[in-house]
Amino acid sequence: MTMLIQKSYKFCFYPDAAQVEQLAREFGCARFVWNQGLIRREYAYQQWGVSLSSAYDISSQITGLKKLESHAWLKDATAGALQQKLIDQDKAFDNFFKGRASFPKFKKKSHAQSIRYQLDQRCVLNNYRAGELLKLPKLGELKVKWSQVPGGIPKMVTVSKSASGKYFVGFMCEVEQDLKPMTGKVVGIDVGIKSVVVSSDGFHSGAPKYTYYYQRRLRKAQRVLSRKKKGSNGWKKQRIVVARVHEKIANSRKDFLHKLTTKLVSENDVICVEDLNVSGMMRNRCLSKAVADVGIFELNRRIQYKSAWYGKEVIKISRWEPSTKTCSSCGQIRIMKLSQRVYECECGLVIDRDLNAALNIKRAGLVLSGAIYQLDKVAA
Repeated sequence: MTMLIQKSYKFCFYPDAAQVEQLAREFGCARFVWNQGLIRREYAYQQWGVSLSSAYDISSQITGLKKLESHAWLKDATAGALQQKLIDQDKAFDNFFKGRASFPKFKKKSHAQSIRYQLDQRCVLNNYRAGELLKLPKLGELKVKWSQVPGGIPKMVTVSKSASGKYFVGFMCEVEQDLKPMTGKVVGIDVGIKSVVVSSDGFHSGAPKYTYYYQRRLRKAQRVLSRKKKGSNGWKKQRIVVARVHEKIANSRKDFLHKLTTKLVSENDVICVEDLNVSGMMRNRCLSKAVADVGIFELNRRIQYKSAWYGKEVIKISRWEPSTKTCSSCGQIRIMKLSQRVYECECGLVIDRDLNAALNIKRAGLVLSGAIYQLDKVAA
């Protein structure tokens, strides 16, 4: 059995000298358009109280700039890519006003860069063949390292350059996804720092702690960078060294979380998890670094979308459920310090603290799923 899903793909590519030069123009123009849009929005609001809420309000002003001799270089970039950058700014402001993100910031040359191209669907077969060919406006054919053959045909293609200087191309396609076979298992998982995931069936994932593992290398690289004159060639080279260490940490964490979440979704039909307040946990100055190293938000996000892909179910229980304090045998609640790793109850139960929490999460999830089932039955 299959189902249609939206799946993203991201591949590394190797541009030649001409493409590197053109991409530098594209990134520079897109960065200029973003910053100009931000300046004009702020100025219009401060001077006249007018909100330039649409990308098209700014787009007309950018078109006027292109006609000036001093800004004729804006014509070197693809017009569609500049328009897409203004649309991205619209989304950034929308996320800000809805409380999902901070106020949009100005783009810097030394940070990661990205632009988005729209593929003409009328002649897409001449520009795209899955696993074989990808052509983009003003860039021509890209030398893509196809790690897999994508399904479907993309409508938009994003080209990005990481802070470490690597180039990537990404797009989304509608593909048919095979559902995973049903196993009949229900599991509760407790997410923590000592072990990223402890499941109710006794599985302990462990915690690689990549930030701590690469801490010495990162500290040394940052110390060398601090001694360089900012903006010099030596500073630019060392900045890339630091960026590559950060990239190694991020890639290692992504790989671990992908393998872990795929294992959980493949082996279980129902996964019970806690609805944790990750942003609140990050405010704890003693634990924020360890919480960030675990990647709790990303773990939950991947469990959610992979379960939807493979026809599995995720049940979220309240963050206020006393899963750690409650005895999984008799239900008695007792106060526990964070340093206590073993749960000892008066009823005689002696069990690992995280395993006890996972069992309680599973029980709460089953109770909640039964309540939801009953409500659906009454509504029907």
